[in-house]
Amino acid sequence: MSGDTINGIPRVDPHARAAWKRTISWWSGGRLGATKTGAAVWRRIGAPLEAPIMKATGGRMRLNFGAPVVVMTSTGRHNGQRRATPLTYFTDGDDVILTASHYGRRRNPSWYYNLIANPECELYIGPRGGRFVARETEGADRDRLFALAVELYRGYANYAQRTNSIRTIPMLRLTPAR
Repeated sequence: MSGDTINGIPRVDPHARAAWKRTISWWSGGRLGATKTGAAVWRRIGAPLEAPIMKATGGRMRLNFGAPVVVMTSTGRHNGQRRATPLTYFTDGDDVILTASHYGRRRNPSWYYNLIANPECELYIGPRGGRFVARETEGADRDRLFALAVELYRGYANYAQRTNSIRTIPMLRLTPAR
């Protein structure tokens, strides 16, 4: 594992991301994506195209340019099928962090339940990546990581407002598999 990657996944520190980059990405589409309508359009059109585009271009191209994206391959909890899901991520120490916001919907995303049932998964950006083991964070660690997620993408704050009385948005810590 080199110092600038975790099991092949580039490190992303939300604190180190330039404020001007966050502002430009917010005003160039992130703000729209944080609305219910924008999130629904992205969920139905953009997200299903993201993983195939990243795979076809070796990770050099993607639709979501406002935040770092990784493709997670997990095993379905009901049918055992492998599923590829593009997700925004950042890193904390030697772990990759994922936010199970599901665009502020009432339920957690399917991939979250798949990881809880079978925590072994793979993360890739084009040809780079490897195997990881996921675990849900709790308490102060979860709250700190969620605050970092909001630094990375302000839309998570909107999603949290929508889900506040229904559910707490889970934060998952993925550690490289031994």
